[in-house]
Amino acid sequence: MPFKVQVGPPQIAIHQAMTVLVTESDGQINWPSDKGLYFFDTRLISAWAVYANGTEWDLLNGGAMNFDAARIFLTNRAFLTQDGPIAAQTLAFGIARVLTHGLHEDLDLTNHSQKPVRFNLEIALRSDFADVFDVKSKRDIRRGHITSDWSEARQTLRTTYTNADFTRAVGVTAGRSDSPAVFANGRLSFEVKLPPGGTWHCCLLYEFTDGDKHYRAGASCAEYADTSAQAQAHRDWRQTVLKVRTSNEEFYRFYHQAIDDMASLRLPIEGTGHMEFLPAAGLPWFMAPFGRDSLIVSLQNILVYPEFARGSLEVLGRWQCKQRDDFRDAEPGKIMHELRYGELAHFKLIPHTPYYGTADATPLYLITLHAAWRATGDKTLLEKYLPNAEAALDWIDNDGDRDGDLFQEYQTRSPVGYENMAWKDAGDSMTYSDGSPVRGPKALCELQGYVYDAWVRMAEVFDALGQPDRAKALRTKAAALFKKFNEAFWDENSGFYAYMLDGEKRKVMTVASNPGHLLWSGIVPADRAARVVARLMAPDMNSGWGIRTLSSKHPAYNPYSYQNGSVWPHDNSLIALGFKRYGFSAEAGQIARDISDAASHFLLNQLPELYAGVQRNGGNFPVQYLGANVPQAWAAGSCFALLQAMLGIQSDAPNDRLYVDPDLPAWLPDITLLDLRLGHRHLDIRFWREGEKTAWEVLRGDAKVVVYRSSVEAREALCVV
Repeated sequence: MPFKVQVGPPQIAIHQAMTVLVTESDGQINWPSDKGLYFFDTRLISAWAVYANGTEWDLLNGGAMNFDAARIFLTNRAFLTQDGPIAAQTLAFGIARVLTHGLHEDLDLTNHSQKPVRFNLEIALRSDFADVFDVKSKRDIRRGHITSDWSEARQTLRTTYTNADFTRAVGVTAGRSDSPAVFANGRLSFEVKLPPGGTWHCCLLYEFTDGDKHYRAGASCAEYADTSAQAQAHRDWRQTVLKVRTSNEEFYRFYHQAIDDMASLRLPIEGTGHMEFLPAAGLPWFMAPFGRDSLIVSLQNILVYPEFARGSLEVLGRWQCKQRDDFRDAEPGKIMHELRYGELAHFKLIPHTPYYGTADATPLYLITLHAAWRATGDKTLLEKYLPNAEAALDWIDNDGDRDGDLFQEYQTRSPVGYENMAWKDAGDSMTYSDGSPVRGPKALCELQGYVYDAWVRMAEVFDALGQPDRAKALRTKAAALFKKFNEAFWDENSGFYAYMLDGEKRKVMTVASNPGHLLWSGIVPADRAARVVARLMAPDMNSGWGIRTLSSKHPAYNPYSYQNGSVWPHDNSLIALGFKRYGFSAEAGQIARDISDAASHFLLNQLPELYAGVQRNGGNFPVQYLGANVPQAWAAGSCFALLQAMLGIQSDAPNDRLYVDPDLPAWLPDITLLDLRLGHRHLDIRFWREGEKTAWEVLRGDAKVVVYRSSVEAREALCVV
């Protein structure tokens, strides 16, 4: 294999549930920066540094061993002591960290010199208790009061933040230490005495406090982390998900890392068993319940781990809006966008309690309900969430369609609301062809596709529930939307769809990636699909590392921007699924190749949220976007959606069928799926290329349930026109 430049941010990030620790590569947290230890949207530790008699240490190596554990190896610089100089690189210093409910930190020293040493090991800590929104916005605002208390008897430093009835605290306890700690000048200090070859150890146990709830660190040191209940739960989860074998090592690593990323982004659902989770969006900024993100991730994972869909339907259904609140852009029946737990949310200084500023989560909820039913065959899902579905359908008809013209439009009513309420939610992401911003209510193209898809799918749901009249009414509305959308959004001259209609219902003909989602939704007539595919695969849109968010010919194009020319893996995965639905298997395979290639360049084969849209020229590599979330759920989930596109898998558990339409590209000559679930069945299926065709064989399970059906036929079976 040729040498590959490895790309990725120079940092170490570990996390567990709502707790995130992001440090420099040497394990330290420099001040000022956006790194730190975050707990329920509050930064508990904003600075962490370690010294030997005031002298810094040098990094040898460091990194995450798992999503919840890290290890760092340091060595000393030359420094002076009362007993004489200590030569450089004679002391080995190891830091190991494991996040459970709290943080367990192991400090280990070894003296590799030939004489005894005596010095002070000093750890400087600072807690600013900043809200995650303040950190992200680079605002340094202190609203409450911080106090610190040191108990020598308990060897505990406790720092508390209080603002009226909002309280956060972090306690750091030195335990199993070979010498007692003292606290002065903002530093924990230990006198270390080591003979030649001697070792020294200390555990620092970090306890987090949210009001009257305490989250304590595990007692076991990092060397025993593999035997913990947390590690066993992770192993149990890995046995539950879909597994693969393939001769393509690159794709295998991509898939394996995506599985680990999804494990790391699970939020446990209160009151359920340990195997039910809601997928969070990404680290470090979005470790919270999200609407759009959790639903798209659930759809990407529908073959890999369908329980994500169950978790998303449950939590988002629980938070479905009941009454209007303009500050939160809340309207009855609407699915939330984002729920936060920090100080700003507590005092309602931000609308994320939760915030409902998303126009796409509501139809995506209906799409996810249908997909979960088709994957699991569990009709009780339909019955349980039917009230949520009815409310969502009402919202689409009323508040989603602001002017009653059958199209979905959005515009914030909140003084602090989002200008843009689709997946491209950056304030500068919606522009006219001349680069000027689009203002006012926007009828974004993919929103119409999502609603069309939701209506078609829900018609099938109502048929299953014995309500044919409701099914017929939805199909009638879907057919009307199909016709009107294709009249209003299609541009014959360019052979492409408008990005959106502006507030005056004028076409915005900016060339962006969004129309690719229309293929995924099935709202494109078959005779137009080839032109849409060709436009998206043209050089100004296809970077070679994936399809860009915006054409490189557009005045607002910037490959290093957030959504005006960058590449988003999840965007590409939905486009690839759309290509497959219309029979463009080769193009879907090419997107999968480009994204998989890009993943191989990132550290650990871990796809970030996005990366730069720099053109691939055969001699370069993907360029990171500064500040991208890594890991990020729908970036990881793109691997699974791309695999589904290449294999053309269509679950129909209610009818005990798994339809396949495999077309493996030459770069992926074989792949075996292990523990693929269809309802209560478990199947192992091997796919391999035979010439230009792809064959398959059922290795485990009833072969009769696996049937060929083209993806085009599957789309046409749902199509209402």
